[in-house]
Order: sequence, then C-alpha cells, then structure tokens
Amino acid sequence: MTTQHIEVTVNGTTHAADVEPRQLLAFFLREQLRLTGVHVGCDTTSCGVCTVLLDGVPIKSCTALAVQADGREIRTVEGLEQNGTLHPIQAAFMEEHGLQCGFCTPGMMMASVALLESNPNPSEEEIRWALSGNLCRCTGYMNIVKSVRRAAENIREENAVPVGAGEGR
Repeated sequence: MTTQHIEVTVNGTTHAADVEPRQLLAFFLREQLRLTGVHVGCDTTSCGVCTVLLDGVPIKSCTALAVQADGREIRTVEGLEQNGTLHPIQAAFMEEHGLQCGFCTPGMMMASVALLESNPNPSEEEIRWALSGNLCRCTGYMNIVKSVRRAAENIREENAVPVGAGEGR
C-alpha cells in the first residue's frame, strides 16, 4: 500500500499523517483524527453533512481527498467552541431550535460560519442560498434560517463599538 505524508492544521492544531492517496478527507478527519462531528451521509456531495472549512471555504469533505488538504487549514464543528464558550452560531442554533435530530447540524453550522465571516449581515435569501447545498431531512429550515439570523445579530452586537468608546476624557 502506497501512502503519502501530509501535514494539515485542523482547528488550530497541526497534524502529520501518512494517508493513502485515495483516502477521503471526511474519513481522515473521522477515523484518524477522531473528529466525529464530520458526518458522512451520501458520499456524493448531495447532503452537505460533511461540510468543513478548508482555508475558510466550505467544502464537502466526502469528495475531497485528504492529500488535497496537505499544507492547508481545516476547521470542523469541533473547533467552533473556544475556551468553554460556544461560537455564536452554536449558541444561536440552541436558542432558535435550529437543530432537530442533529445529523445535518455540523455541516449547516460550518456553512453558516463561512457565510457570516464573509457577510456579517446576510439577507434571508443569502442565508438560504449559502445553505442550499446542505439538506435537513427533519425539515427544520425555518429554524435554521432563524438561527443564522440570530447569530449574525449577536456577532454584530459583540463587535459593536459602544457610544463614546475611544473618546478621551
């Protein structure tokens, strides 16, 4: 069996591994790095449950090869929470009941994070378009959209500069 050495940064930690050239990124993340928040649903890019961010861009890891991630940065749902604090998208999914069975949730969250990082104030149409590659079999789309809108509001509030801040006294 031929292997190829790769180094990837996943959720801020560098990992080195020898992988088969044909190993899918989803299985590398799940089986070798034990990041089981990366779900596998269809193996055809139809459902989006395997969505991760590769250099900040949402991709479906079930059709990307692990060797394609060599030297790159990957973010998974496990990397959203920081120092015991939920990411605003995680908190909003909880607050707005954007998760039902939870199977699609990691992929939905990662696609949403990418959207909010590039567009901090998306319209409902932009949210729906950004999530159009992710399927929810529980039909929780209304609450998922509400969750993304809530997260956007919360992020804007966190980043708002208080009136009078920066003024000399």
